[in-house]
Amino acid sequence: MGSMNFTLSTKCKLTFHIIMLKLIYYPIAQEEGIIMETIERIYNFLEETKSYALATVEGDQPRVRIFGTALLYNGKLYIQTGKSKDVSKQIAANPKVEICACKGAEWLRVCGVLADDDSREVKVAMLEKMPNLTAMYNPDDGNMQMLYFKCGQATFSSFSSAPETVTF
Repeated sequence: MGSMNFTLSTKCKLTFHIIMLKLIYYPIAQEEGIIMETIERIYNFLEETKSYALATVEGDQPRVRIFGTALLYNGKLYIQTGKSKDVSKQIAANPKVEICACKGAEWLRVCGVLADDDSREVKVAMLEKMPNLTAMYNPDDGNMQMLYFKCGQATFSSFSSAPETVTF
């Protein structure tokens, strides 16, 4: 009888933990789905514009340049540069950046924190997507740098509607 009570008690505890896991997991899964939709929306906007301005900081001086690299890979939004460039050094010193892209009467601003991803797979994916980069980079050259947004905030704006800000 004592062991039956123990077994019953163990089953109750397991059931309770499984229920608690579901309560915690489902909101996280929903949130991850919303975040992925947001990242896809940002990526699609950047794809349509073909280029964007990337702002970094060097000391107390803002630096802005035009970029054209964007990649959606394994649920992350990537940009690409060369490690030998000043922009790479600026991001290493301060990974907070801002992107601005415009198409017609709509524009997108993305501010966030970039993180380095040195995996060969993501470099190959970028070169497959943008083969014109192979004239300057290859995945094994030690110079090609892939950076993804660890976190950020995007604001979609237009002249005809109120701005919409989303966090990812």
